[in-house]
Amino acid sequence: MSHLDDAAFAHLQSWQGRSQTLHDTICHAPLLGLAATLDEPADAASGPWAAHTALPPLAHWLFFLPRQRQSELGPDGHARRGGFLPSVPLPRRMWAGGQLQWETDNPLRVGDEAQRTSTIASVQRKRGRTGDLVFVQVRHDIANARGHCLTETHDIVYRAAAVAGQPASEPAPAPFQPARPAVWQQTVCADDVLLFRYSALTFNGHRIHYDRRYVTEVEGYPGLIVHGPLMATWLTRLACRQAAPGARMQRFAFRALRPVFDASPITLHGCPAADAADSADAAGQTLDLWITDAAGALTMQAQAHMLPAA
Repeated sequence: MSHLDDAAFAHLQSWQGRSQTLHDTICHAPLLGLAATLDEPADAASGPWAAHTALPPLAHWLFFLPRQRQSELGPDGHARRGGFLPSVPLPRRMWAGGQLQWETDNPLRVGDEAQRTSTIASVQRKRGRTGDLVFVQVRHDIANARGHCLTETHDIVYRAAAVAGQPASEPAPAPFQPARPAVWQQTVCADDVLLFRYSALTFNGHRIHYDRRYVTEVEGYPGLIVHGPLMATWLTRLACRQAAPGARMQRFAFRALRPVFDASPITLHGCPAADAADSADAAGQTLDLWITDAAGALTMQAQAHMLPAA
């Protein structure tokens, strides 16, 4: 199916306003697994992984994970549609982007008992080159015993199946030029083992990330797809390394523009935003961040706002 009639779309919009609340304990093991997957050193007794320390940006994605039984999964490895998320009939589903804002005076900490309340904020339809696109935005509010910690909006896009022989869209050039001589770059390569480990950490059964036969023969992609959240996590790591010592991320927004496939290097880029001050002040500093693939095509762009150390 590539087109939704008005009645089918109205049915999808009936999901707007639905909510669910999940509870979890912020524990060490997933954080140590993420550090290993990202090839970072970690010690459960010290550093950012120690008890009662604040989580690094986006590490909350290791918690509040799906718990559907095996019999409740659809053919793509996700939960069957029609539960909390709307039953969109378009077969290809991707994490399109998101916006996050942290309460920097009340971060999630290792050892917290926490809850996440998720609400379907909107269901929208757009007409694309290959048919209808459905965009679902989910708002997540995360709190611990001390109060609110984080608000996140999560953008999901559903697309029609690939059409045989259809040409790929033209690559988009990176939109940012270095605002000053110091430009930060890092090259990374997500092979199939790394993608499997990240899927396992996030209990993500979506077969596009680890099942090569499925992703090429059923969904029509040329290879395993690198997780959007993994790429966003790499960008936040880059931002935190380049920010002033002790700086805290207050806001982060990212948008996935083009799929990235396994075994091909990608480059992370960053620089102070064009209108940023020469150094962080009491108001903080804004950083522009983006990723290009091996051909130089823009695949993700993001922006982070960092507050100085308290």
